[in-house]
Amino acid sequence: MSKPIVALIGRPNVGKSTLFNRLVGRRLAIVHDRPGVTRDRHYADAAVFDRDYTLVDTGGFDPFGDDEMQQGIIKQLEVALAEADVVLCVLDALAAPTSIDSEEIALLRQSAKPVIFLANKADSAAKEAEGHELYRLGMEHLIFISAQHGRGMPELEDALHAALPPAEPEPEAADDAIRVAVIGRPNAGKSSLVNRLLGEDRMLVDNRPGTTRDPIDARVERRGKRYLFVDTAGLRRKAKVAKARDGVEGASVIQAIRSIDRAEVVVLLCDAGEGVAEQDAKILSLALDRGRAIVIGLNKSDLLEGGKASEANRQAADVLSFVSWAPFTRLSAKTGRGVDRLLDTIDRVHEEHGKRITTGELNRFFETVLEKHPPPTQGGRAPRFYYITQPSTHPPTFMIVTSHPDGLHFSYQRYVVNAIRKAFGFEGTPIRVVYRRKGRRQKKKKKR
Repeated sequence: MSKPIVALIGRPNVGKSTLFNRLVGRRLAIVHDRPGVTRDRHYADAAVFDRDYTLVDTGGFDPFGDDEMQQGIIKQLEVALAEADVVLCVLDALAAPTSIDSEEIALLRQSAKPVIFLANKADSAAKEAEGHELYRLGMEHLIFISAQHGRGMPELEDALHAALPPAEPEPEAADDAIRVAVIGRPNAGKSSLVNRLLGEDRMLVDNRPGTTRDPIDARVERRGKRYLFVDTAGLRRKAKVAKARDGVEGASVIQAIRSIDRAEVVVLLCDAGEGVAEQDAKILSLALDRGRAIVIGLNKSDLLEGGKASEANRQAADVLSFVSWAPFTRLSAKTGRGVDRLLDTIDRVHEEHGKRITTGELNRFFETVLEKHPPPTQGGRAPRFYYITQPSTHPPTFMIVTSHPDGLHFSYQRYVVNAIRKAFGFEGTPIRVVYRRKGRRQKKKKKR
């Protein structure tokens, strides 16, 4: 299911990054008093009540700045507005309205997107009163908040939940094709790979970054198996994103997110010579959050000499250590070397993604686990495990019924996941383990 996209916009130093961190619940964005710290967009999954969404944090809006970086930020903001379902416009409650604020409001009126106006830094009723001057900008309603202290967040959450578009129903699979999203930075060879699979030059291939601007579906059949490939626009590295004048690379990340939402398997394609970058890891983490199977493709490996190929593997494994279970495949989209091996890997991880272990087999395995490494005591009591089962696949999800689900240290939870992988494989797919408290048995009614 595709998640709605919510964009945070505002001029520099109004507290967007602080609000981003509060909504997401993790300290992901850099927070600093110096204006302009957020150079490019940050992306993270968040939730409001029963709705999931993807939150996008943009750089500070300043249409009067003439430096190359500021112009790049403005173009990225325009792209975010075009792609977003809801906009959170953040203003400074402690500052009088500025010409930048006026330009920002004018831009939002042109976008025709649902906008929630927020006056941040309203830490008290007195500071909120100062912010009423912002109504001179022409908005009908302002929500006064303090992103730092949490003041006003319930009203913001109510407004955001009401503004989100209706939830989309789960799409029914049109056929048995494996849906594959190909993501990666520009010039990694994504279009060349899909053209190689198709056996035709359907997609424009160019050595200039950013040639592919829109996702393109491509159907491929091999050995009786069918695949649906989505070739996404490239993800550009941070320094280049900030300087991009046309905003194309900015749009590509959101397009990649939407492609991941449609996919079962995600292939991160990297230029083996350039290595894996932080931006690759960032977008791959969203695929992980969505429970997608993952394959890492090291393209252009044929150009590496001597021990450089092994070094490329080590560098990629280091940056992507949080998906250490994802297989690496060396290939050359240009010559075709390793492409069949990539498809074999996709087949394998897709099968693992849907693999189910019987309850009997799981509990026999878990008895051994508990004998070798019982859970540590917490508060003088050792949690008791009753049974384990696998309620779902895609991704494989396990439920452990225990006496104290909240008393398990994260290190033991990690041990359980590693033990499941060691026993049953699950290559290329995330594993989720949930812990549930055993419910009390209802007393049987006595017969009269």
